[in-house]
Amino acid sequence: MSTPASSSIDTSILGDGAIRRKGPYGSSIENTYAGVLSFLRRQYTRDLTGVDVVVSGVPLDLSTTFRPGARLGPAAVRAASVQLAELMPFPWGFDPFEDLAVIDYGDCWFDAHNPLTIAPAITEHARSIIASGAKMLTFGGDHFITYPLLKAHVEKYGKPLSLIHFDAHCDTWPDDNPESLNHGTMFYKAIKEGLIDPKTSVQVGIRTWNEDFMGVTVLDAPWVHANGAQATLERILSIVGKNPTYLTFDIDCLDPAFAPGTGTPVPGGLTSAQALHIVRGMGPVNLVGMDVVEVSPPFDQSELTAIAAAHIATDLLCVLRNQKLGKV
Repeated sequence: MSTPASSSIDTSILGDGAIRRKGPYGSSIENTYAGVLSFLRRQYTRDLTGVDVVVSGVPLDLSTTFRPGARLGPAAVRAASVQLAELMPFPWGFDPFEDLAVIDYGDCWFDAHNPLTIAPAITEHARSIIASGAKMLTFGGDHFITYPLLKAHVEKYGKPLSLIHFDAHCDTWPDDNPESLNHGTMFYKAIKEGLIDPKTSVQVGIRTWNEDFMGVTVLDAPWVHANGAQATLERILSIVGKNPTYLTFDIDCLDPAFAPGTGTPVPGGLTSAQALHIVRGMGPVNLVGMDVVEVSPPFDQSELTAIAAAHIATDLLCVLRNQKLGKV
């Protein structure tokens, strides 16, 4: 049995806090190997009253260009989060759920057999959540999901947004077909449509070639390795400033040694340590939405990829907790 991490633990609830806990604050005692697998054991609910952050999944992999399986990503990230729900997160040393109201909303429903309805369904899913004032932390699914998510966030926060994009791929290859589902062309469309501002956006970890990066600042993987994680963080902060910013983390930003379970792995990527250092420094960023995508469990090894994704997502929640308390 787990040791309570903080005073926010409800010691009267032993197991299955995701369905037994009443309300979005606090934690409960769980066996890490058992129980209902919400993300970090958050309450499963669609009641958005007083909620700060909504976790949800978009189990889509129809847009992949190589290996499938990302539709299983949201479930894998939830399952990998169990050990992180047991103790206070490192290096933060606090239970974020004492101060941050977080729920697991479940997954976006769409008709996978009617592809032209998928993007609108994702946008409507996001629209209905962020209308409440809550922010979204979304699990993919393949990276295409960021495009319809961006549309909903732009409606809420105005355009253009700044983008912080962790990836092996720039995803700005040309695509002028408005109906295509392609996880390599979303940001080409987003820039063309004015959803994101390339001058205040940055891509981190890139290690595939494109003739035109469309004005986005690229801190490619060799640059990160040569200059270090702290310099990368400082450069990101200088680019996005205080602009409303959407952060998207494609798990293939990490080297396949740290994240083998993904659809389009590319050698030479960031280490887990580099990525976590950068993500933990996002406190000064005006984050309006976030996603972690492209976890493909069929190609994972010992859950390495899902565990990395769960850690990145947990750190993002800790960043949001500190932002809520003005500790940035």
